[in-house]
Amino acid sequence: MTEPPRESRRSRFLSREEIELWNKVTADVRPARGRRRRASEEQPAESPEPKKGSAGAAAPAPPPAEKKSRPRPAPPPAEIDHRTRTKLRRGRLEVDAKLDLHGLRQAEAQMALYDFLRRAQAAGARMAIVVTGKGVRSEEGGVLRRLAPLWLSAPAMRDLVVGFGEAAHNHGGEGALYVQIRRPRGAK
Repeated sequence: MTEPPRESRRSRFLSREEIELWNKVTADVRPARGRRRRASEEQPAESPEPKKGSAGAAAPAPPPAEKKSRPRPAPPPAEIDHRTRTKLRRGRLEVDAKLDLHGLRQAEAQMALYDFLRRAQAAGARMAIVVTGKGVRSEEGGVLRRLAPLWLSAPAMRDLVVGFGEAAHNHGGEGALYVQIRRPRGAK
């Protein structure tokens, strides 16, 4: 099938009144987050300046206030890289802290994990092991084993966790996770 022919539109220039009206309508509109204004929008349309000494003369505009930069949110946790995992497995990289979640209910385990990571970060720990257990009672694995990665990926944990991944056999294998802890903001 062929498309029907489009009507040709002729563009015209806006009149001064239309430009002024458009500028009034869009005066308080701001670009969406992460977007910039177009170059044509950055410069306001020319407006007739009042004569000096007349009652309509406005005071000079104050200089724009400096924007305070907000700290960027931490990126989501990533998988622990192969090199780090190998160092942990071979014992060349120390595990600074360990948490065992065996016997805890979901809500208790989640709070214990969050508190543990806060304390470990405050103590300067860089690597931790979280033991969830394998969960042999069901085919999919234990509840904590399935939920711990979701908890570690949550936005509330981004300030605490750089990355995580399954532990090596000598550290618990499928029933444990390595957690790389983020340095506190401002610490070097």
